[in-house]
Amino acid sequence: MKTLDTSAKGVYLIAVTPFRDNGELDLESTDRMVDFYLDKGATGLTILGIMGEATKLTADESRVFVKRVLARVGGRVPVIVGASAPGFAPMRELTASVMDMGASGVMVAPPSTVRTDDQIAAYFDMVNETLGADVPWCLQDHPVSTGVQMSTSVILRILKNSPSCVMLKHEDMPGLAKLSAIRAASERGDTRRISILTGNGGGLFLPEEMTRGADGAMTGFAYPEMMVGVVNAHAAGDIERAHDIFDAYLPLARYEQQPNIGLAVRKHIMAGRGVIASAAVRKPGPKLSPADIADIERLTRRQEKRLRDIQ
Repeated sequence: MKTLDTSAKGVYLIAVTPFRDNGELDLESTDRMVDFYLDKGATGLTILGIMGEATKLTADESRVFVKRVLARVGGRVPVIVGASAPGFAPMRELTASVMDMGASGVMVAPPSTVRTDDQIAAYFDMVNETLGADVPWCLQDHPVSTGVQMSTSVILRILKNSPSCVMLKHEDMPGLAKLSAIRAASERGDTRRISILTGNGGGLFLPEEMTRGADGAMTGFAYPEMMVGVVNAHAAGDIERAHDIFDAYLPLARYEQQPNIGLAVRKHIMAGRGVIASAAVRKPGPKLSPADIADIERLTRRQEKRLRDIQ
């Protein structure tokens, strides 16, 4: 498995965690899911993230799931594993385990207990000590879930103190100005250039983020081919094509980003596409109403029409 580094680009899909209707891990669906993501053009996978229901898994289940994904990927693309934890002991244990299995790196977000820039910087100094110099890691900036606002200045401070931090998962919203500022800092030589993959709202700002200097996307959507198409078109210099692809999927992408039910929407569509056997979200989790399902069916029909129009 290739070790994560600052050259990472493309689409690193945030994978769901498939469960059976009874809440057990569904490893057969996990295999199909990996194949699906790779067939759609993913250049990497990120597992045990927030939308992967990582906090609902036991430590043993986490290792079983990671091992299954890595075996199915077979080294074809990098795999990043979410390692955020309430304490450093479980972070160290999980990181050592998944890196031994062949993961490419880990992703760490700040805990809700840190608030000031000094507290945030000190926390990530301890992350560096915990992970060690040989583990490349991705800094996750997702204030909606963590409640932690990381300013541009504190992110640059973390990068200066963290040689093994090779990637930023940029999920602040609105965050275009922050993205531009970080890229400008590297262009001036104020900081080293790292990979920046964006995850705002399932890619709701992806075309603009690519224009601002993102290297690609790290997020999830039931139609990952949208993100792959946008990133590839942008890389080819066809900005209008990138926006046309994005526009075709926008209503459904927006619907999937609703608070509380978004993951249930994504899993429902993925089950409908035959990727996973069950749309189950592990408890506690939302369930879709008949009206929600009717909305999704209408949106997918309209999406197919828009896709035909831009072929």
